[in-house]
Amino acid sequence: MPTFDKETKQLVNAARKLGGKGIPIYLEDGELMRLCAVVATDLRKADLVKAVAAPDELSKGYYGTALNWFTNPVKATTTFVDLFLNLRSQIEDFATYFKCLCELHKRRRKYERILEVQAIPKMETIVPRCLLEYGMRPNETLASWLVWRKWLYDIDNRSAQETGYLFEPILTAALGGTSYSHKKSPIKRASDPTKGRQVDCVEEKTAYEFKMRVTIAASGQGRFKEELDFAKDCKSSGYTPVLLVLDPTPSVRLDDLSAEFRQYGGTAHIGLDAWRHIEEKAGAVMGHFVERYVRLPLAEVDGSYKKLQPLSITDNGLTITAKLGDQEFQIARVRPEEQIEDLEEDDEDER
Repeated sequence: MPTFDKETKQLVNAARKLGGKGIPIYLEDGELMRLCAVVATDLRKADLVKAVAAPDELSKGYYGTALNWFTNPVKATTTFVDLFLNLRSQIEDFATYFKCLCELHKRRRKYERILEVQAIPKMETIVPRCLLEYGMRPNETLASWLVWRKWLYDIDNRSAQETGYLFEPILTAALGGTSYSHKKSPIKRASDPTKGRQVDCVEEKTAYEFKMRVTIAASGQGRFKEELDFAKDCKSSGYTPVLLVLDPTPSVRLDDLSAEFRQYGGTAHIGLDAWRHIEEKAGAVMGHFVERYVRLPLAEVDGSYKKLQPLSITDNGLTITAKLGDQEFQIARVRPEEQIEDLEEDDEDER
C-alpha cells in the first residue's frame, strides 16, 4: 500500500489543518480528494480524477462550486494517498498548487463559520456611542443602527484579518520561498543582531515584504519607522530587500518606503509591476494559480463597482437575509447560545 514520505506527510498535514485560538478547520481525506480534482481540472488533467468528480461538477471552476460540495462523501475506489501521489507524478508543481488551493479553501471554510457564529453585539457594550447621534432619530432606530453597524464591523474586521493571513502563504509558495517568524528569521535587526525580524518570504538571498497597500493613515509614526528599518536590516543580514505592494494607490508613505528599499540595494514593485514580478518568479503552473485565484478575482470585483446599491438586512433568527439591489442572499446562523461574542484572533506568528 503506497504511503507518504516524511516531507510529503508534513506538507499534507499542514495543508489540511488550520489551527490557532479561533475556529479550527480540518479537511478530511474526501475533501482533500475533491480539491485534488479541482487542481487536475484547472491544469487540464481532468481525466485523472474521473473517479472523484464528474466533468460537469467542476464546470464552473472552484469559485463557482458550493463549499458544501467539497464535504460530500467521495465514492471513489481510490484513496487520497494514491490519488495525490499519482497526480504529483503527472502534473508539474502539483503539490505547491494543491497546498495553495488548500490555504484558500480553509480560509473560505473558516469565514463561512465566522458568519455563522459571530454574535449580534449586546447593547450594553456599544450604548455609549449613541451620544454622537442621540436625538437625531428615534431611539429604537438608533439602537438597531448601533447594533447592525457593530456586527458588520466585526465581520469586516475578521474578513480583513483572514484575507491578510491568506496572501502570505500563497505568495510565498508562488515565489518558491519560506516565511519566518522573528524567532527563526535569518534577518537580524541592525540595531541588535541578537533579535530577529519576522519576514514574509525569503527566497535564496532575497527577502520580500508583502503589502496589500501603503496608506498615509495607516499606523503611527513608530510603526512606520519599524517598516522603514526592514530594508536596512535585510542589507546588514546579507539579503536583498524587495517590496511588493499589490495596490498601486499612491501615497507619501509608499514613496518613502520604496525609496528606503532602493537605498539599501533593493527594489520596489507596485501594482501591475508587482503582479508581473510574482507571476514571472512563479513559473507557468503557479503563475496560473496566482492569476486565476488571486489577481483576476480582485480585478473583476474592483472593476464591477460603479455605485453603492440599496441595502437591506434582516435578522430572521437562524438566518440573516441581505439584499443589495435586486440580489438577495442568506447567511446561515447558529442558535444564539452557540454564537461567539468575541472571536479570538489567531496567533499566526509561529512558522
